[in-house]
Amino acid sequence: MKTTKLKFLLLSLFISASFTNSFAQGCSDAGFCSVGNGFKGHEANMKNNFDVGVVYGIAEEGVTVFSQYLSYTRDVTDKFAISAKLTSAIANGDFGTRGNIGDVFLTGNYKFKNKFSELESAKTWSLLFGIKIPLTGANDKINNVSLPMAYQASLGTFDFIGGVNLTYKKWDFNTAVQIPLTDNKNSYISNPLITDKFASTNLFERKSDVLFRTTYRLKTTNEKFTFKPNLLFIYHLGEDSFTNIFGQRETILDSDGLTINGNLIVSYKLNKKSYLETSIASPFVVRKERPDGLTRGLTLGLSYKVNF
Repeated sequence: MKTTKLKFLLLSLFISASFTNSFAQGCSDAGFCSVGNGFKGHEANMKNNFDVGVVYGIAEEGVTVFSQYLSYTRDVTDKFAISAKLTSAIANGDFGTRGNIGDVFLTGNYKFKNKFSELESAKTWSLLFGIKIPLTGANDKINNVSLPMAYQASLGTFDFIGGVNLTYKKWDFNTAVQIPLTDNKNSYISNPLITDKFASTNLFERKSDVLFRTTYRLKTTNEKFTFKPNLLFIYHLGEDSFTNIFGQRETILDSDGLTINGNLIVSYKLNKKSYLETSIASPFVVRKERPDGLTRGLTLGLSYKVNF
């Protein structure tokens, strides 16, 4: 049995690594697949969680993105938790290097709890709701020239986030929606004389996303290591658009559709209070056009989590 599990984990790693020449939205994403994780991994008498992490991503056209985040979660009661998360990013490519703060995520997580909820075999439902607040209009520039979205630290939009989670035995199932409430202030217009590799995103209007993720948790016998292979499905509900040089709204063809990512998270328990966590993610299925700058061929993450 142990041999079979080991082979499964090695296969998951191999699959993730083998897709590094493709591109898709990873969980450095628009944001909703990595926030609001209340109630996970806490000791009974610990109500607070602090999380600091970095993510290295290989984006489109040779752009590399180094993202950072700080996150705090407070279990207000045994049913309700609140979270705050601050992001930033530094992008490097042919246009140059540009860094900035990104977004603030404010979320709540409500767990439907009963007398059987603490049993491993119990089904536990929870709700996630929150907002994403941009700290930049997604119009960073170098030498007064607006940069493509791949170089921006934020999508530049206020978003509503809502979701449902089901935990059953060693499985987690998540579904969520992220709805942009505003357009951003980006002013990049593609110029074929310079490069046509990035889509025009002047006054970019992004459509909503729907997510479904399934995760399996596997612990070693000493409970030091936890392996969490998961599949992430993201469906972009419509074609995005921008304002062209004539002031007309223009649709970006083939920017809707499905993205599927494979992800492996490995968590190491340092002690009763703290963990180190690594992740690797890469795509299986991609959309033809990704004007939002979230394209990633590979992401590698490292974080430190402490409960108190």
